[in-house]
Amino acid sequence: MSKKTFLGYRRENGRVGIRNHVVILPLDDISNAACEAVANNIKGTLGIPHSYGRLQFGEDLELHFRTLIGTGCNPNVAAVVVIGIEPGWTGRVVEGIAKTGKPVAGFSIEQNGDIQTIADASRKAKEFSQWASELQREECDVSELWVSVKCGESDTTSGLASNPTVGNFIDKMNEWGATTCFGETSEITGAEEVVVERAINPEIGKKFHKTWSDYNDFILDCKTNDLSESQPTKGNIEGGLTTIEEKAFGNVQKIGKKTQYVDVLAPAEEPAAGPGLYFMDTSSAAAECVTLQAAGGFVVHLFPTGQGNIIGNPIEPVVKLTANPRTVRTMGEHVDLDVSGILRREMNLDEAGDALIDITLRTCSGRLTAAEALGHREFVLTKLHRSA
Repeated sequence: MSKKTFLGYRRENGRVGIRNHVVILPLDDISNAACEAVANNIKGTLGIPHSYGRLQFGEDLELHFRTLIGTGCNPNVAAVVVIGIEPGWTGRVVEGIAKTGKPVAGFSIEQNGDIQTIADASRKAKEFSQWASELQREECDVSELWVSVKCGESDTTSGLASNPTVGNFIDKMNEWGATTCFGETSEITGAEEVVVERAINPEIGKKFHKTWSDYNDFILDCKTNDLSESQPTKGNIEGGLTTIEEKAFGNVQKIGKKTQYVDVLAPAEEPAAGPGLYFMDTSSAAAECVTLQAAGGFVVHLFPTGQGNIIGNPIEPVVKLTANPRTVRTMGEHVDLDVSGILRREMNLDEAGDALIDITLRTCSGRLTAAEALGHREFVLTKLHRSA
């Protein structure tokens, strides 16, 4: 397959996005109402409510800021209005986003109240929305594309067909210079030594193994080695996966046959080592994982599913594929690409990978994913500690 291009939005810092959102971003849970009111007032804006932001501390607080700032910095976002209860932490998010050069403004509710804050923020959001509406797409090389991947509700068809299709995509895109990312720390359990060997050098392999070991130690510290109904899930078991090891070996099919990952990222961390495949330490919960990868700067997400998963994201389009013919039949409105032909020997893996590249680049150029068309905007922050 010859190298392709797509139509994207070039941002002030040179990164390329595939959507053009004006985001109304709450710093904390009690600012959700004001953000949603602004998004309701000003058409063409997107409010992203969430559940956290008060009395967090330590690494939990740092992750909160990293995720919010990363969300605003994502190249799919043209401009941001940040609203928080007080000006200090609100300003920290504004300052972080402003480093990209994109338009951003912050408003605090204390000593202003909801009504005044909503009015002032709405005026700024209107300005940003009209400005963003005149931005134009331009032709971009696939080497400028950042793609994240995760699987969900996996079954036997996942490891046999849909996950290897993503792996074929990763191998081809890596040769073209794209930046890609996989994660799901818990779902690698049982195949962790295989992933260690796929690192670009022993140092990065050790870095991955420490990340995985820290997760495993946390499970043991909770005085449990039993993840029943979480790993694997009931859906996984219904689909024929009886152990986490089976699930893990199917999972790692997503990173291809030859691509080596070049670094290990903290949750919501943006890659700094240049193009290539990265591992990000993430939850295996779909909405949390995609939220973290979007905050890391990834602009389009590939999501192979077996039993069927409906996840979307407000700023990073989620392209869903499946090789399960029952899922195509019963949940077809959620499926962007049907690769069940692999199991019927009607298509080979190379053809499936090319089809995934095609649907992904069409999505990057403006095609709505099934999740976008159905209104799925799951945005779930990862929380590490109890609040103070």
